[in-house]
Formats: sequence, structure tokens, C-alpha cells
Amino acid sequence: METRIPVVSVVGKSDSGKTTLMEGLIRALTARGWRVATVKHHVHDFDIDIPGKDSWRHARAGAIVTMISAPDKFGLVRRVEAERTLDELVEAAGPDVDILLTEGFKRAGDVRIEVVRAARSDELICEPDQLFALVTDASHDVGDVPVFGLDDADDLAALIEKTFLPAARHSDVASSVSRLEGEV
Repeated sequence: METRIPVVSVVGKSDSGKTTLMEGLIRALTARGWRVATVKHHVHDFDIDIPGKDSWRHARAGAIVTMISAPDKFGLVRRVEAERTLDELVEAAGPDVDILLTEGFKRAGDVRIEVVRAARSDELICEPDQLFALVTDASHDVGDVPVFGLDDADDLAALIEKTFLPAARHSDVASSVSRLEGEV
């Protein structure tokens, strides 16, 4: 039986530092040998292609699926009737992923890390009992919730790894990485 990969959601108000934290977590977890998938939640329409380019033109002409394929990347944009659930996003991430980090899913998911930057706002959007961790440069009474500074992505990644990523799997990944590095 295949188990569902862990989903960790980074939430917070606009301009609080969510994307900066995501970048730090991605770097820290991939440096530890984990395969990370990400999804950014948008409440508005978006494009991932440059206006005027071929795939953008294909979509504007009416294609419901537009793909871009290159030797080192593959991109797919599919028009949908309804927003995807986290379970559907986990499935879409594919089998070669160890963890899914989401940004901006304020109401979905069970594991939330809130980012609160004092210069933006010192109010939390989540209740402390909804949080796995808090990342902030302000003082907050959140009980037993672990609190990290805005630049503590490595320590937060270590907590994520310890809590959600299986130690045996990590040993296999680290061994494979070491073996491959030795072959290079």
C-alpha cells in the first residue's frame, strides 16, 4: 500500500515572506536529499508562459491542454472547471516526490507554517492550535508551537524532516546521492 506524501503549507498575509521561506525550505530539504514538489495557490487567473510565445498562443486559440517539452523540463497547463484539492495536487506531483510544499493555501491542509513579518502585520491568520510552526520577527504567544526566525529555514527544514519524512527513506536517498557523487 502506497502512503500519501506529506503536505506542508506555508501561509501568511501578502508580503509576509512566504516565498522567501519556501525558497529556503526547498534548498534545505533538497540539500538533505529529499525530492520536493511545490504548488503556489492563486486566487486569480495566471499564466506561466510569456504572452506572445507559441504555447501561450495555443492556449489563447482554445487548447484545453498546452504542453512545453524540452530536454531538461516539461510543463503542462490544463484548463479546469474547479480548483484542485490537495489530494489531487499530491497525485499530480507524481510518484517521484517525497514532500509537497504549498504556498498560500490558508484554509486547506493539516500542517500549516505561518509567516508573520512585523513590518507587514503582527496579527496571525491561523489560531495557534492550527499551526505546526510559526516563522516571525515578532513576539507571539502560541503555546507549544515551535517558533522560528525569518532566516531559520534550515532549522525549520530539520523539524519537517524529523516529523514527516521517514528516516529509513532518507538513509537510502543519502546513500544513493553519495554513491552517485562518487561516480562523477
